[in-house]
Amino acid sequence: MNREVLSVLMIACAFAMGIAFQHQHDIYAQSQKVYELRTYTTAEGRLPPLLDRFGGGEIDLFHKHGMTSVGYWIPDNEDLSQNTLVYMVAHNDRDAAVESWANFSADPVWTEMWNKSLEDGPIVTGVEVQFLDPVKSVSYTHLRAHETRHDLVCRLLLE
Repeated sequence: MNREVLSVLMIACAFAMGIAFQHQHDIYAQSQKVYELRTYTTAEGRLPPLLDRFGGGEIDLFHKHGMTSVGYWIPDNEDLSQNTLVYMVAHNDRDAAVESWANFSADPVWTEMWNKSLEDGPIVTGVEVQFLDPVKSVSYTHLRAHETRHDLVCRLLLE
């Protein structure tokens, strides 16, 4: 094999390995956070106003008060998709979660948003909150090996 081609392949592999190691660092940092899964059940016909409230500034208030948005979902179930919102936020730790929610609740912008959203009646009829702890005894390294194009490129270059 030509020396130039070999050099390019080695550089590409080193680059891919750097990305893989950065991914490992991100996984470790992620495992130090606290994840909060929240499920909101709404009154009949009130899911659209809840979604409007979230899209109209509530998520921005989460960020303002130190929460990190992970995702927002509607269940893939015909009945639940009519009245259920599931979302996840991350906090640096449990104390940060308590502080973030206290500050969020006391924010005058939230109070105004909350009151305005209730003008046509109550929205949320049930809230389920779960704090999720990372699984520490399982290595995901073998699962990530085929996850990204970069790992695949590096493996192909080495084979």
